[in-house]
Amino acid sequence: MKTEVIKLYENREDVTLTTYVLEDSPEMLAGKSRPAILICPGGGYMSCSDREAEPIAMKFASMGYHTFVLRYSTYMGGNAGGFPDISKPLPVKEECLYPTQMREIGQAMLIIREHAKAWKVDADRIAVCGFSAGAHNAAMYATNWHTDTISEYFHEDKEKFRPAAAILGYTLSDYIFMRDNTEKRSPMDVAFFKASNTAFLGTGEPSEELLDEVSPARHVTENTPPMYLWATASDELVPVQHSLRMAHALAEHKIPFELHVFEEGPHGLGLSTQATAAAKSQIYPDAAKWADLAGCWLEKRFAFDLPEKTAFEEMLEKGIIG
Repeated sequence: MKTEVIKLYENREDVTLTTYVLEDSPEMLAGKSRPAILICPGGGYMSCSDREAEPIAMKFASMGYHTFVLRYSTYMGGNAGGFPDISKPLPVKEECLYPTQMREIGQAMLIIREHAKAWKVDADRIAVCGFSAGAHNAAMYATNWHTDTISEYFHEDKEKFRPAAAILGYTLSDYIFMRDNTEKRSPMDVAFFKASNTAFLGTGEPSEELLDEVSPARHVTENTPPMYLWATASDELVPVQHSLRMAHALAEHKIPFELHVFEEGPHGLGLSTQATAAAKSQIYPDAAKWADLAGCWLEKRFAFDLPEKTAFEEMLEKGIIG
């Protein structure tokens, strides 16, 4: 495996693309390109979680995909698990405001495409994947990749940014729904989202227009790629309704999707196994099935170009050997 950390900005260490490029082998694809998964960890736009970074990359790599982890711009500068003091108003940091994070996915896509030949990446089959805020970022990209907000910013053809699929774990899809249901959340959760709004949008009380703009479930179109959605019914931080609202929007526009809602499990499960757990409270065997189910879903779209039989088997059949 070839791993490399690529900085997206020369003068910043916090925004990076880490590669997990599988080595080619004559015993497997023998020079053919592999599909890829671009992963955005969560962290409330405050930080990027390690639990939703490399372990996720390793899981998809074990399925045969090249994987990439994007640590996009966050309030705490990408520090894993880092959160500011949300008991008081946060000063605004211009470098981590929307639409920066979405554009950084676009920049990562350009980097992967630029190296596609050397890394043996199938540039037409790159999925975006995310969790929590990272899932929101991936969903924003999936519903905006074709807009001028991205292509004109980079002065590149829109098709260079097209994602082939999206995988969203416990995503936030509708900021207006979140705002209108504050009475169902704890004071701590309300304070957290107000701080997250400041980190991401520059204000704790965004306008209706801005909330609509950053609600990807409200902007699904025929350009939105197929999606795999998963969540838990007992998630109290980002309620399951967000995944349901996204699924409804996809259904309305006839975009292929698969949705899995597991009964138990809190927010932020990652793989929901000991591979991403800091405590047993983050291990739910039923919810852990999401990754293998996502693998089955991906295989429908990302199946490798394989012959029916190996060269060895063909030689056996022809009596050349044996």
